[in-house]
Amino acid sequence: MKHIRNFCIIAHIDHGKSTLADRMLEYTHTIQVTEGQMLDDMDLERERGITIKSHAIQMEYEHGGEKFTLNLIDTPGHVDFSYEVSRSIAACEGAVLVVDASQGVQAQTISNLYMAIEHDLEIIPVINKCDMPSANPDAVEDEIIDLLGCKREEIIRCSAKTGEGVLDILDAVVERIPCPVGDEEAPLQCLIFDSVFNSFRGIIAYFKVVNGVIHTGDKVKFFNTGKEYDADEVGILKMDMIPRKELRTGDVGYIISGIKTSTEVKVGDTITHTARPCAEAIAGFEESKPMVFAGVYPIEAEDYEDLRASLEKLQLNDASLTFTPESSVALGFGFRCGFLGLLHMEIVQERLDREFDMAVITTVPNVSYNVFDKQGHMTEVHNPGGMPDPTLIDHIEEPYIRASIITATDYIGPIMTLCLGKRGELVKQEYISGNRVEIYYNLPLGEIVIDFYDKLKSISKGYASFDYHPAGYRPSRLIKLDILLNGEPVDALSTLTHIDNAYDLGRRMCEKLKDLIPRQQFDIAIQAAIGGKIIARETVKQVRKDVTAKCYGGDVSRKRKLLEKQKRGKKRMKQIGNVEVPQKAFLAVLKLD
Repeated sequence: MKHIRNFCIIAHIDHGKSTLADRMLEYTHTIQVTEGQMLDDMDLERERGITIKSHAIQMEYEHGGEKFTLNLIDTPGHVDFSYEVSRSIAACEGAVLVVDASQGVQAQTISNLYMAIEHDLEIIPVINKCDMPSANPDAVEDEIIDLLGCKREEIIRCSAKTGEGVLDILDAVVERIPCPVGDEEAPLQCLIFDSVFNSFRGIIAYFKVVNGVIHTGDKVKFFNTGKEYDADEVGILKMDMIPRKELRTGDVGYIISGIKTSTEVKVGDTITHTARPCAEAIAGFEESKPMVFAGVYPIEAEDYEDLRASLEKLQLNDASLTFTPESSVALGFGFRCGFLGLLHMEIVQERLDREFDMAVITTVPNVSYNVFDKQGHMTEVHNPGGMPDPTLIDHIEEPYIRASIITATDYIGPIMTLCLGKRGELVKQEYISGNRVEIYYNLPLGEIVIDFYDKLKSISKGYASFDYHPAGYRPSRLIKLDILLNGEPVDALSTLTHIDNAYDLGRRMCEKLKDLIPRQQFDIAIQAAIGGKIIARETVKQVRKDVTAKCYGGDVSRKRKLLEKQKRGKKRMKQIGNVEVPQKAFLAVLKLD
């Protein structure tokens, strides 16, 4: 155990974590690095240049004549995947904090760092990209010292691209990070921190041995589910899985035990022996809290069961995804899914399409509200269709977040205007260094869910970084806005919105739908309504046939008779005709600007 080090790499998005991981793998002769970002094995990660999953890999490193085993976990940097980071941190004793030499400390750096400090991890500060022409390592060093309170000589300068300073980091990992603490004689306790689905071997769980020893062929049980299995294969994680006879305390590895049902493996569960079980489960990490909810429906109704199976398999690999069945009048049967943010939602949609070949329709994303009735009972409402009758509601509370935005002083004005437009209230602002400022806002989550991040990036020319955490619920004047087509409400287009925005939003939605809904043989009335009150209306004009073309000359009553007949036909058609809402219309509502 003295020769094991478990550590992760944390940083803001695009500060060079995955490239640094590549260099470490190369310098410890673990693998031949043939292309960039070896650990990002998903096509999506390669295309977008971001890490979505945290990846564990074992390296051998010689230091002072002794051999050390280093277990490295590379983590994502985007705020939507911070749950992945919290799980990686739980399996480590130390963290390498990477900061870009030209960009300095950013929002996600700070929030990931606080997460690591809460778990008592040893922090090794590293300044990356020191070979860049725009690098300013001295100023960044001052920022890190302000943030961590460490000594200047503890900060390592490196360039993951050229490889300079990487060996210093490996030495620091061995010297500064403590070895795992545990008792090999105690009953077995392993913490599951990730899992994947393999169509041949069943479900593979990744774990860290906290106490005890696990051998191939042992009878094990999962503590929380109480299910028992045979450990068919245990081993360590290199680029591929390498089987081992046993894993001892402090090791990080995998277990294959032929589990077929995805609900039996929970991230954060404890593995123990059947014969000599441990007394209690390991206190793992808290459940992830979904921030954004959206309905996911199969395009073909008969694909419903396939979609359920696909979501279950995806949930194994992405524990922060939650889903429950729901149905909609317009779209049939589907699922209400909870995501950590809009990027997460987009990635899940892409992965369903690529990995499981499921084409889905996603409804307008929204957040969950607490609705109180006149008797004081509270119900949690995830979608506008579940709202009780307005006459029974006493008040509604909506979720707020505490947002921290770090930006250059030049963009303070436009950013404040944006936040005020989203009903934000300024908490405080602090100057970090030179011309960098951190602004704290309390914002309603419902307002930032759709396009806030994109707007923030465009008004700050990409220089603002944004991070948030939940800050409870507050009473708010919210109303349900319905869209009616020929007097029939379309539940997939209803939204909950603040009373001040309702008229404007209703008018814009009607105008947008008028362009998107194809013309029929009868007039289609598109209306926005709050309760029984119509606040906006547009009409898609009918396609008419000239029935009087064959009447030339003669008495006017002949023409009138034909027009009356056409009018009766149109009226009957309007009663039985239905209006198809194209998929484009659901997506267009998201992009209303």
